Amino acid sequence: MNGTTNKVLLIGNLGDDVKLHNFDEQNCIGRFPIATTESYISRTGERITETEWHNIVTRNKLAELCDRYLKKGDKIFVEGRIKTRKWDDNGQTRYTTEIVANSIEFLTPKVENENRQTTQEDSSKTASSQNTPIVEPPFIEDGEDDLPF
Repeated sequence: MNGTTNKVLLIGNLGDDVKLHNFDEQNCIGRFPIATTESYISRTGERITETEWHNIVTRNKLAELCDRYLKKGDKIFVEGRIKTRKWDDNGQTRYTTEIVANSIEFLTPKVENENRQTTQEDSSKTASSQNTPIVEPPFIEDGEDDLPF
């Protein structure tokens, strides 16, 4: 094989809300942690659960959409690449490893309009059998594709 590959696929739950940082009029970065969990049974028969935390970084439109639609606890599918950053903090070298997301799919169903739902609940407490339609957010991809059209 001639080249190399840096690709990450994760399905996990958000550990915190998206933090959006605007650094000029047109660009922004969104950051949030997600947790992935693996369970297995040890040789002694004990169930072991291991949780791994991943720092996710999104940019521009993808970051804005994540900020708008995601909240702590939501399940997502992330496709991206691993990036390690290095910086100097008062003479001490620090490192962090992040997942730079190219695309994110929201796996937790969302209510179409949360404001409408709260208004309906407040105005009609007796009509609790009304169901608000659930809409799945679209698959979101950042960057260009390689389609010829």
